[in-house]
Amino acid sequence: MLKLGVPSKGRLMEKTFDWFGARGVTLRKSGSEREYAGAVDGIDGIELVLLSAGEIPRELAAGNIHLGVTGSDLVREKLANWDARVATLAPMGFGGADLIIAVPQAWVDVSTLDDLDAAAAAFRRTHGFRMRIATKYHRLVREFLRDQGVADYQLIDSQGATEGTVKNETAEAIADITSTGETLRANGLKILDDGLIHASQATLFRGRRNDWTNEQRVELTALLRVLDI
Repeated sequence: MLKLGVPSKGRLMEKTFDWFGARGVTLRKSGSEREYAGAVDGIDGIELVLLSAGEIPRELAAGNIHLGVTGSDLVREKLANWDARVATLAPMGFGGADLIIAVPQAWVDVSTLDDLDAAAAAFRRTHGFRMRIATKYHRLVREFLRDQGVADYQLIDSQGATEGTVKNETAEAIADITSTGETLRANGLKILDDGLIHASQATLFRGRRNDWTNEQRVELTALLRVLDI
């Protein structure tokens, strides 16, 4: 039996159910709306597991589920060497959002990462501490800024409304997910011209653990055939 993890609520769950349904596989919750149990119709050998989107990457890497639907940003953020631990089976075309670097609109001389690097160095000279970037995505942001040669910054953890941290003076810049940019603009922020870290979307992943049974491999092949992947 293959365990398929999908988001347990909200639009991601609904869109995932629609995506599979359009391909002849019906996913549904079983029991009450508050229960996290599910069922699969249209193909044998698949067990539905309802989890939070943030749990799915680690459950995949640990082998507790075999397949999972979650945001590509979450896989890259939560799993070191993610592509050695999970494999991408299919981008699903929904749940799109961009992880970006944004700075205050008042920083008229800062529009690129090179500008940000210069501003960070000047900020440290002036204030005696590193420029603060608020984010929930520490791994992705750190790797991106390292590759782009940006230094003299510190990451500040933000689990709330990241866009408000600059206005609240707890950070000088942010790295966050955005779909339209409206919330950024409402908070006086602008995206750097080359500040796209990752364009995320809901994706079907497979765990890379090598302890699958022959039966599970056959079930995967059958599922991929039905899904036309």
